[in-house]
Amino acid sequence: MGRSRYKIYEPTHPHLLTCTILNWLPIFTRKESVQIIIDSLKHLQKEENLKLYAYVILENHLHIIAQSDDIGKSMRHFKSFTAKALLKLLQKENAQTLLEQFRFYKKAHKTDRTYQIWQEGYQPKLIQTDAIMIAKINYI
Repeated sequence: MGRSRYKIYEPTHPHLLTCTILNWLPIFTRKESVQIIIDSLKHLQKEENLKLYAYVILENHLHIIAQSDDIGKSMRHFKSFTAKALLKLLQKENAQTLLEQFRFYKKAHKTDRTYQIWQEGYQPKLIQTDAIMIAKINYI
């Protein structure tokens, strides 16, 4: 379980979510890594009733505006799956410099793994009105 200070109080409502790569390392400069994110979002739409309003993938983080039956659960699944897939891609590409950094910056309490891809949490921001939704979409 992540140690994020952000809490979700309305798990079925739309949220702006930000997922950041550990230490802001630029891994979304690779087309294949971006495709992993897109495929994972499509999977969540199909399997977990994720409603995706907008998203943007930048070189080291992404913003998603979405809702689901349980957005916290959906995000845990998203980050777990994508971390494993991104790690597999980096190993396949023999991206040793990035792999070494993901090993070095891994949080000390993450004793069950060698690498950490994502920063903890996803900074959920509840979207309560249409005006806030439009503002958040324009932001990303």
